[in-house]
Amino acid sequence: AKVQEKLGQKSMKAKIDCANGIQECIDTVADLKSNNAEDRYLATLYKKIEKVESRALKSEFGTAIFVSSAQMVLKLGIATTALVGSLLLVKGELDVLTFFVFLLLVSRLYDPMQAALINLAAIISTKTNVARMNEILDHEVQSGDTKINNNGYDVVFNNVSFAYKDDNKVLNNVSFAARQGEITALVGPSGGGKTTVSRLAARFWDASSGTITVGGMDISQIEPETLLKLYSIVFQDVTLFNTSIMENIRLGKKDATDEEVLYAARLANCDEFANKMPNGYHTEIGENGCNLSGGERQRISIARAFLKNAPIILLDEATASLDVENETLIQTALSRLIKNKTVLVIAHRMRTIENADKIIVLSNGTVTETGNPNELMNKNGLFRHMVELQTASQNWTI
Repeated sequence: AKVQEKLGQKSMKAKIDCANGIQECIDTVADLKSNNAEDRYLATLYKKIEKVESRALKSEFGTAIFVSSAQMVLKLGIATTALVGSLLLVKGELDVLTFFVFLLLVSRLYDPMQAALINLAAIISTKTNVARMNEILDHEVQSGDTKINNNGYDVVFNNVSFAYKDDNKVLNNVSFAARQGEITALVGPSGGGKTTVSRLAARFWDASSGTITVGGMDISQIEPETLLKLYSIVFQDVTLFNTSIMENIRLGKKDATDEEVLYAARLANCDEFANKMPNGYHTEIGENGCNLSGGERQRISIARAFLKNAPIILLDEATASLDVENETLIQTALSRLIKNKTVLVIAHRMRTIENADKIIVLSNGTVTETGNPNELMNKNGLFRHMVELQTASQNWTI
């Protein structure tokens, strides 16, 4: 069992490395081709595939040694019974009937034992698979109350710290308030913790320390599915499903009528590309929307947020993939969506949040500046530095 377990672990690792390599190859094939790296990558991938084959052979051979050896011992039991019985029969110490009864018994006894040996080997081999599944099943499940008792929709962070693993903190004692009816923008250098803040606000993860409240309600005490009814979220990385445009938008509200879906789509300016499709809004868009451009995929995500129409809006670079014309149209639509709601915006382009009520500047996981755009420009700090850099970049030429 110990030998088989070790062989199984090595075989499993080879399979995982191979699967990851194939998935990575599919996801990055355009980059590999554009950098003339396809042949080099495939050479490495072929080695991983060959290693899976090698490990499978070793695993099967290692198992076969023990199973075959045990089967030989069992076969020896049949031979021993026949040999000893024959000697006793010759000596007259055993009658023929008794001898045949023993032969019948031993033939019936050892066959199921051989089958049990083979099944035992199969059971032992599943131990590695079970251990891998338990990595998921043993993961801590978020839970909480299914009743919401918030008073309003202010989102408040109070000394929130967070680390993904190894105690390397991504956020360190972050405190701020995003008020209902106001636009609160999160800005700062890449890796400063902006996206992490938005994920914690929606309880995708739980904070390592500190509290996050919505309308005075501690979100760590609320069941995640219940809590997320309060949020409409537009992610920076859009995920779509291999179904129609209509059904991808309907994800925002499962019982929405076609009229409601189409209204949300028009607000997000989806008509422009949907009406050009062979079957309009009923056109299948492929795996993760592979038949659409980045801007078109992002507009579907924004349409979901319009359809859900929740009281708290999280926008993570919601217009990053849009051209100037569509960005202007959607910004106008968003201004209608966010009225009287709590809005948390993550932005890198400063003009996107020039009308924000409050700006939180995050750097290295801490809040370095807080205020409205005019106040922060007068502070001559990181925010002003970022604005000046982006203003200067507009004059760059090739």
